[in-house]
Formats: sequence, structure tokens, C-alpha cells
Amino acid sequence: MSGRQFGGLLGDLLGHPFRTVIFAGKFLAFTHLFFEYGIQTAPAQGPSMLPTFELLGQWLVVSRRHRFGRNVEVGDLVAYNIPVDENVGVKRILGLPGDYIMLDTPGRESQAMIQVPQGHCWIVGDNLAASRDSRYFGPVPLALIRGKVVATIKPFHFQWVEKNPFHRENRSPAI
Repeated sequence: MSGRQFGGLLGDLLGHPFRTVIFAGKFLAFTHLFFEYGIQTAPAQGPSMLPTFELLGQWLVVSRRHRFGRNVEVGDLVAYNIPVDENVGVKRILGLPGDYIMLDTPGRESQAMIQVPQGHCWIVGDNLAASRDSRYFGPVPLALIRGKVVATIKPFHFQWVEKNPFHRENRSPAI
């Protein structure tokens, strides 16, 4: 066997595994970047967001472009790191820095209000009676926002999250 043939054979044998390893490395890097900075999925669990999300069997698609509170608005559903433990929760943003928020559940005796501090947001669950939210642990730092919920997934059913009910375009004109 000549040196040229041996080099070609060795190149073919070693070239394919190396290409495979390089391809696998690129694929893993892309997958990591996509799920770290693109989207994330998480199960919806617990009664705090009823009736928006079901108790079981529903998954949420979270856009990581909105992490750290970037481009979120009042009324958006966000995934966040719960400040009092190490879990991730999903709630609706009720106030952003500078907004005034009622501290207690509407209809209660206390009518005290607070101004949301800079770098924080006020979040609440849609089911106020079953929600542990900013009324419990105060304003949440925007740095704890993991992303904005953009869609829900049920078995055999994909649905975009409805438009933000608090967005200016969705409000009815004042009379």
C-alpha cells in the first residue's frame, strides 16, 4: 500500500468520527443556547393561576428574550424565581417601577397603597384566594424574571396566550 493510499484511508476512517464529534458538539451548543436564551418549557401547576391555566396536564412556553424583565408590560404572564424559596412560579404583572399598587386584596379593609420601587415589579396570581405572590413577599426584583409566557401546550393542542388584557390596544375607550 502506498503512503498516499494509506493517508486517504486513515483520513476517511478518522475524518468521519471527528466530523461526527464536531457535529454533535455544535448541535449540543446550539441546543443549549436555544433553551438558555430562546425558549423554555415548564409545567403549569397549582391553583394560583386558575382559570388561566389548568391544574394539571398543561405546559407553558416561556420566551427567554424577556428575562430580567426586558420588554414586559402590565398584564403579561411571567415565569420568575420565587424570592422565598428556590422554585419557579408563574404570575401576572400588575405593576412596574413607579406604579401605585393596592397592598391587599380588593374588598378588604385595608386600602393602603405602595409605589413599586425602581428595578422591581408587582406580581399576582389570577386566583387571588389561592395565590402566594407580591402581597405575601413584596415587590419582586426584575432580575428574578425568567421570561414571558407566550403559549400553552396541552396534549394534542397548542395555543398562543391571549393578548394582554391591560395593553393599551385592547382597552375600551374611556367614556
